[in-house]
Amino acid sequence: MSGGVARAFIFAIEEINREVHFLPNLTLGFSVWDSGNSISKALQGIGGLLKAQGDPVPNYSCRSNPPLSAFVGEAHSSLSIPMARWLGLYKFPQVSYASSVVSLSDKTQFPSFLRIIPNDQSWSHGVALVLQYFGWNWVGIVAQDDDFGNQASYLLSDELRKVGICREFLMNIPASNFHKNFQSVARIMGTVSAKAIVVILNTFSFSLMLKGLSGRDVTGKIWIRRNIDDSEIALSCPNISQTLAISRQRGKIPGFSEFLGHLHVDETPENDYIKIFWEKIFGCKWPTLGLPCLSNRTEVEGSKFCTGKEHLQDQTISSLISNALSETYGAYTAVYSIAHALQDLISCDAREGPFGNGTCAESWDFQPWQLLYYLKKVRFWGHHGKEVIFDPNGDSPAAYDILNGKIEGYNDLCALFLPISSLCSQAPHSVCSESCLPGFSQIPRQGWPHCCFDCRPCPRGYIAKKRDMEQCEKCPEDQYSNSHRNHCVPKAEVFLTYEEPMGMAVTCAAVSFSLLMVFILGVFVRHRGFPIVRANNAVLSYALLISLALCFLSSLLFLSYPTKATCLLRQTTFGTVFIVAISSIFSKTITVVFAFQATRPGSTIRRWMRPRILNSMVFIFSSIQLTICVIWLGTSAPFPAADTHSQPGYIIIECNEGSVIAFYCVLGYMGFLALGSFIMAFLARNLPDTYNEAKFITFSMLVFCSVWISFLPTYQSTKGKAMVAVEVFAILASSAGLLGCIFVPKCYMILFRLNGHTHKWIKRSPGGTKEIHLHTLPSASCSSASSRVGRKPIK
Repeated sequence: MSGGVARAFIFAIEEINREVHFLPNLTLGFSVWDSGNSISKALQGIGGLLKAQGDPVPNYSCRSNPPLSAFVGEAHSSLSIPMARWLGLYKFPQVSYASSVVSLSDKTQFPSFLRIIPNDQSWSHGVALVLQYFGWNWVGIVAQDDDFGNQASYLLSDELRKVGICREFLMNIPASNFHKNFQSVARIMGTVSAKAIVVILNTFSFSLMLKGLSGRDVTGKIWIRRNIDDSEIALSCPNISQTLAISRQRGKIPGFSEFLGHLHVDETPENDYIKIFWEKIFGCKWPTLGLPCLSNRTEVEGSKFCTGKEHLQDQTISSLISNALSETYGAYTAVYSIAHALQDLISCDAREGPFGNGTCAESWDFQPWQLLYYLKKVRFWGHHGKEVIFDPNGDSPAAYDILNGKIEGYNDLCALFLPISSLCSQAPHSVCSESCLPGFSQIPRQGWPHCCFDCRPCPRGYIAKKRDMEQCEKCPEDQYSNSHRNHCVPKAEVFLTYEEPMGMAVTCAAVSFSLLMVFILGVFVRHRGFPIVRANNAVLSYALLISLALCFLSSLLFLSYPTKATCLLRQTTFGTVFIVAISSIFSKTITVVFAFQATRPGSTIRRWMRPRILNSMVFIFSSIQLTICVIWLGTSAPFPAADTHSQPGYIIIECNEGSVIAFYCVLGYMGFLALGSFIMAFLARNLPDTYNEAKFITFSMLVFCSVWISFLPTYQSTKGKAMVAVEVFAILASSAGLLGCIFVPKCYMILFRLNGHTHKWIKRSPGGTKEIHLHTLPSASCSSASSRVGRKPIK
C-alpha cells in the first residue's frame, strides 16, 4: 500500500472512530503492511496478520477469535490474485481499491474478494468507446506479460474488434529483465505509425518504460492509461507531451486536504512522487532522485536544493496533492464499505437474523464469513454522490473519469488535467488510412486490416452520403448522382417539344410544306383542264398531294410529351398516309410503263390502265398497310415509357413501339412499294423526252430510298430526342423529295409556260388521211403515249 493510499486508509478509520452515531461502542483498529510490489512480501504480510505474529504459519492461528475483520488491498492485480486465493480459504473479506483483472470476478476461485471499482471488461469497453469517439481506429497496445496484462490486453483487443478499431501491434513485455525489454519497446515505438498507444502496465513498469523512452522522439503520440498519477509521471518526462487518463470516478474526501496539509516529506521518504511535486511547488531540487526521466535533467546553475523543511500550508497545494493520488478515494471508500457492513452486522435484530434459526452474528465474536455476508449486501451513498454497491460478482458499477493531461511548459505541472472536451480541438490523428470523403467508397488493401483502405470515387449513378462508406449506394431509377457523388438529384425529363429550337424548326417545316402542298393542289384544281394535269390520272395526283400534306403534318405528332393517344397515332398515322402516297406513285409508274406497250387498240394491257382500276390499286395497297396497323394496335400497341438508363442524369420520355416486328413490317411494306416504283420508273427511263415523268419518279424514289436506308442504322444507334428527330427528319426529307421531284416541275410549267399546254393543230396527210398532233411539254404524262396516236380516214 503506497503512502498516499495508506494515509487515506488511516484518515477514513480515524474519521469513523470520531463518529458518535456510526458504529457506537466500537473502535476500529488497523495494521498497514507494505508489499513493495512483491508477491512474496504480500503473502508474508497476510500470513503474519492472520496469526497476529511475525512468522506466518499456514492453517494455524494462535487465537480463538479472528484477529481481523477484513483486508483492504491490494492495488495491483498480480498481487491481489494470490492474496484472494489464500483469503478465500478462510472466507476473509478482501476489498480492493485498484485491482481490476476480470478473473477476480470468478466467485468460484475467489469467493471472498470484492472491489469498489469495475473490472477490466468495462474499462476495456470504455477505452474502445473513447477511441471510437475520437476516430482513432489504428492503435497499439503495450501490456505487461502476466495475468493482469494478458487478460486486460485480450479483453481490450476483443472490445476494439467489436467497434471496428484495428490494432497495429500488441507488445507483451516480460517482467524479467525490464531494462532490456523496454529498450526494445523504445526502438519499436519509433517505427510504428499508430498515434494512440494504450498502456496496460502497473505504475512501476510504466516508469521503467518511460525511462526507456528517454531521449527518443515519441512526440505526437497520446498515451492512454487508467491512472492519473501514471499520467503525471509521464508528463514529468520532456518527450511525453500528452496523456489521456481513463480512471474510475473519484470524489473529494472532505477534510483530507487539511489532513494532507500537515504532511511532511520526511514522514514519507518512500514516496518519490511527493518529492516530484515538492520540487514543482517549492522550485527546488533534491540532490538525488531515483525516478525515471528525472535523472536525465540537467541541473540549472544557481538552483536551490530541497531541504525537507518546507511546509505545505496552502489549501490549493493540498488539493492538488489529493487529486494526484488517484487511489486514495478508493481506499477511503473501501474502509467505509467494511464499516457499513459492520454497522449492519451489529444492527441485526434477534431471531430475525440471516443465519441459522434466524440468529445474528455476535458483535464481539463474529466469523469472517458472517461479515462477508453483510459486505456483499452493503449499500450506501459515497461523498462523490454515487451509490456504493457490489454486484453478484463483487464488482462495483462502471463509471469513469476521462481527463486530458497536457504539459505546456516545463514548469506547468500545476495546470495538468483538463476535461476531455479540451482535447477535441487538438486530438491527434491515429488512423491507418485517411478518411474517405463523401462521394468515395473504401477499397480494402490486400493483406491489411480492414482499417487500412484506399478511397475510390463512386461510379456514375451511385453516391456515398457519409464518410468512410464501404459501398456506394445506388440512386433510385428517377434520380442520378450529382458531380460530387454525395447526393441524388431528380433526373430531368427529356422529350422533343415545340418550344426548343429543334421543335420549332420541325413545326415550321411541317406547316410550310403542308401549306405549299395546299397551294400546289389549288393550282392543279384551278388548271385541271390542262393536259399536264389531266395526263396520268389527275385523281392520283390529287391523292398524292393530299397524302403528302398529311405526311408533313403527321410529323407534329412526334412533338410534345408522349401520351397514350399520341403513341398510338404516331407510327400508324404516318405509315397509313405515307403508303397512300407511295401507292399513288406506284400506280402512276405503272401507267407510264404500260402506256407504251398498249399501242394497239383493244390491247389487254390497255384495259388495266383505266382510272377506276388504278384508283382501286391505291385503295388495295393502302388497305394492306391499314390491316397491318390494326393488327399492331390490337396485339402489342405502342405506349409511353420512361427510359432511365440511356442518358445519365435524364429520363427519356418516349413511345415504346410495343411490337418491333410490327413497326418494321410497316416500314418494310413502304420500302417494298417504293422499290417497286423505283424499278418500274427505271425501266421507263429511256422513253422519249416528251414523256419523261418516269425520270422524275426515279429521282423521287432515289431520294426516298436513300433517306430511309440511312434512317435505319441511325435510328438504331440514337436515343431520346435525337431518335425522334431522326424519324421526323426522315419523314420530312422523303416527303419533300417526292414534292420536289414530281410536283415542282409541273407547277413551274403550269405557272410560267402556260401557252405550251393549249397549242393544237390538225394536219392532213397527202394520202387523204388526217393526223391529229398534240404537242405537250417534256413533262407531259404518258397517257399521250405517242405523238401519233392513230390514223382515221375522213369520209
